[in-house]
Amino acid sequence: MPTHPVPSWWQRNQRTLRAAAVIVLLALCGLMILALVREQTGTQGLLVGFGLALFPVPLLLAAFRWLTAPLPIPWRSHLFAFAWGACAATLVALLANGFATNWLASSVVVDSPDQADTLGATVIAPVVEETTKAGAILLLFLFRRRHLDSVVSGIAAAGITAAGFAFTENILYLGTAYGEDTVLDPESLSGSATVGTFLIRIILAPFAHPLFTAMTGIAFGMLAGLSRRRRVLRWVLPLLGWFTAVLLHAIWNGSASFANYTFLAVYGLFMIPVFGALTWLAIWSRLYELRVVRDTLPAYAAAGWFSEPEPWSLSSMRARSMARAMARRSHGPEAARTVAAYQHDATALALLRARADNGATAPDFAAREHELLQHLWTNRPLAAPPTTSAALALSRPSTPRWAGYPGR
Repeated sequence: MPTHPVPSWWQRNQRTLRAAAVIVLLALCGLMILALVREQTGTQGLLVGFGLALFPVPLLLAAFRWLTAPLPIPWRSHLFAFAWGACAATLVALLANGFATNWLASSVVVDSPDQADTLGATVIAPVVEETTKAGAILLLFLFRRRHLDSVVSGIAAAGITAAGFAFTENILYLGTAYGEDTVLDPESLSGSATVGTFLIRIILAPFAHPLFTAMTGIAFGMLAGLSRRRRVLRWVLPLLGWFTAVLLHAIWNGSASFANYTFLAVYGLFMIPVFGALTWLAIWSRLYELRVVRDTLPAYAAAGWFSEPEPWSLSSMRARSMARAMARRSHGPEAARTVAAYQHDATALALLRARADNGATAPDFAAREHELLQHLWTNRPLAAPPTTSAALALSRPSTPRWAGYPGR
């Protein structure tokens, strides 16, 4: 009889070792950036900056997690993205921006330090920062493709990475402003550098970095829907997304370098509309995923994998929530988690099939489809009844029957 080779120690433990290496690397970057920020702001400035910079973080994380609710992304992927932005990307950007600005001041614009700072902020910083933040998106795309395979997941990954970057950057700016106030001792809040920095960076523009980097995330997310035959576009699209992110970042930083009301004009007449367009695209893409579930799963229902009302129930966030609540009341929290897994697998199956129908068949399509169908069939005895009941309770409309998909 044929014998199978025994996996080596590395093969058995490589995933754990890779995860440990990533955690150690990000922790070292975090300690280094913490030391650099403390050197510039002092211990008290670091603590004040940390507390103030924390304000928008829960809101941003909640918004991006809500966006991926139809097909939830594992927390570990988003934690990696946030840690990369807060630690690795910020450390590289801080060192590179400082080196570039010093080089400009000593070699290019020797007689004008202010001009060197302006060039650094407008030309160098956008390229460096958007490149370092894009590193997390690229790594997720290469090694966790299932967690970054749509516009929604791309926006969420990019936004969380940028939220981490902005968090650390805000600690530096707010801590530095607090140090200035300690020295100058302003007589009123209107003269406080800390208050001014907080209003601009935390109240007016907490979305700035996520907005820029989302352009890169959208580009990578769109790759999942492209046919592999479109090779040129598959290379051009990520570069176009990155360039758009750099351009938006440069416009934002450049507007702050001009006097009068240039910044407010750019903020109100340009950045707010772009942010509104991004918000619309994110919500539309989220609803589109639910429409794909509604339009694709009836074929699997006709083949016997679902009951007739389930595709509609699985395409409604309200019905999904009701199904989980029913399972929790009847069988406890474990049943609710089973229903959540059922909903996740059904959504993944619908998107996988829809991409294949549009000509973007994944290399492992057959194996992935079989895996998802087996998971669904295993969880069906517990998850199907509340899913069907939720559809009926919400007056499910009639759904068409289709044929041609794998049957039971």
